[in-house]
Amino acid sequence: MMKQPGSRPSRRGKTGGWPVATGSCHEKMCGIIGCTLGNDEAPGILLDGLKRLEYRGYDSSGIAVLQGGSVHTVREVGKIANLEKALGGLDIRGRTGVGHTRWATHGAPSTRNAHPHGDAAGALVVVHNGIIENYLEIRHRLEAAGDVFSSETDSEVVAHHIAHHYRGDLLEAVRATVGELEGTYALAVIHKDHPDVVVGAVKESPLVVGLGSGANYLASDTAALLALTRDVIYLEDGELVEIRPEGVRIIDMGGAEIRRSPVTVTWTAAQAEKAGFDHYMLKEIHEQPTTVSDCLLGRMANDDGEIVLEGLGLNDEKLKALDRIQIVACGTSWHAGQAGRFFLEEFGRVPVDVDYASEFVGRAPVLGPDTLLLAISQSGETADTRSALRRGKEEFGVPAVAICNVAGSSMAREADGVILTHAGPEIGVASTKAFMGQLTALLLLALRIGQARGVLSRERVQEVCSALRALPQEIEAVLRTGEQIRELAEIYKSARDFLFIGRGVNYPIALEGALKLKEISYIHAEGYPAGEMKHGPIALIDNDMPILAIATEGKNYAMIAGNVAEARARGGRILALVNPGDRRVASEAEHVIEVPCVPEWLSPMVNIVPLQLLAYWIARKRGADVDQPRNLAKTVTVH
Repeated sequence: MMKQPGSRPSRRGKTGGWPVATGSCHEKMCGIIGCTLGNDEAPGILLDGLKRLEYRGYDSSGIAVLQGGSVHTVREVGKIANLEKALGGLDIRGRTGVGHTRWATHGAPSTRNAHPHGDAAGALVVVHNGIIENYLEIRHRLEAAGDVFSSETDSEVVAHHIAHHYRGDLLEAVRATVGELEGTYALAVIHKDHPDVVVGAVKESPLVVGLGSGANYLASDTAALLALTRDVIYLEDGELVEIRPEGVRIIDMGGAEIRRSPVTVTWTAAQAEKAGFDHYMLKEIHEQPTTVSDCLLGRMANDDGEIVLEGLGLNDEKLKALDRIQIVACGTSWHAGQAGRFFLEEFGRVPVDVDYASEFVGRAPVLGPDTLLLAISQSGETADTRSALRRGKEEFGVPAVAICNVAGSSMAREADGVILTHAGPEIGVASTKAFMGQLTALLLLALRIGQARGVLSRERVQEVCSALRALPQEIEAVLRTGEQIRELAEIYKSARDFLFIGRGVNYPIALEGALKLKEISYIHAEGYPAGEMKHGPIALIDNDMPILAIATEGKNYAMIAGNVAEARARGGRILALVNPGDRRVASEAEHVIEVPCVPEWLSPMVNIVPLQLLAYWIARKRGADVDQPRNLAKTVTVH
């Protein structure tokens, strides 16, 4: 058993079918932390790790620690503060343990359904992310053998099943168990007979090993490990790991040992803290100038006349042959894809379709040999998007490129190429800087394709790159309007409904602005292409209906100005996003927000910032939980 020296992880693709949920889901998006140390401070390590995973969304939490030959488990419903309070009244110490935050979708949030879950004898406990699709079949078999279950979860079935396989070797018992499981899982297991061991297993749900000095860790997200180590190993599907304080052992389902070099994560623990801001979301909005700069770094070469995308996996010959790009994504990433379509068609001159990944996996798409599948995901773990990527590769044999924020994520490993956004850790559930990184990456990809296809001159690329280099300063200028937007939030905080309208490349920004408002303030908001207002939505307009119009300069300005006048004539309350010096739209608006004038294809990156700030301040003034809005999770790793 040894620690494994460092280089880049394997990016080999996966095999097998694309997963489909069957309705037995008990965990939507949960957090796992595990540790085995050289001292007895495991409870504090586990609790701190769970706090760093709070952003993922949860309704209960718990830890289990090995102490004095026994497993001590504490579980609480609600915020981690409840768990911390419960632990404060107990004297629990130990070197080895696991922790979990649970999000319930089946099986009500309750102490008995919270993790960790143990076997009937109390000898071992399991924490689990994912869905065990055949859990009822296994449960009935175990009940027939005399097992009694205390929860409604599929995860408890895993604990009992491991206990039935256990013959003194915990890693072997877990390997035998997962060989019989159908569905998805990330598991961390401890047993009273093995005071210095945590065993993990992975199938289609993220799990990462953290390498320390005289200590090692497991987590479902690197964010949980940043205060402990930055040297990590990303586990791949079908792998199991046994961690001890002195080292790590990884095996495959056949029992063969795997050697993989660790990766050094460039994020720091400080990056994942609030840095003086009241909320992570506000901090991340203000980090967007840096997000753009970091995404551009090293990608505009030779006097800005060439775009370099290392890791794209497609040479000029393949890019020239493209006859179509199919984008798949969910939520905010789908909005980025919609804006990216404008970039790719204008600069790359290639047709683009944009699908919700959840719809793509359920229909019969037509993908040709020269189609590029472009999958966009902040985490690189979004279940529907990952399934769409797999389907494109396995069923249609098309090349797939992932745009994501996490180098070792499942999608980054499975795709033929990857463009990392380099946005750093995003903790707020409502995505902001990750969206900015996606827009920047999509524009760079469009330029790269345009160059390869010979439709963009070197001079044109230099022009775009020059504007891109100035973009962080333009975003900084928007951020300085924060106090004005805060005052506007006071005016609009009591709205019941909101319409966002835009045209062209800013129609997706209207969609994203509406999504930001609805997901953190709980105000019903809809985004529309302004030209569709006469086809139904205009019937909604009255004195109580605020309409946010994105009316910055561009080829669609005259048309959006006309839409604003129509809405105003029907009593709509207009809040307009305009450039300095605007008169036409400003004269119709009740309030305006001025943003710098930039080339139209850069306007999405400038225009989204005040919409993010408006959503943030309205949510705050309504008393909403900005960073952890109700019913939402940061990353959705089941369907």
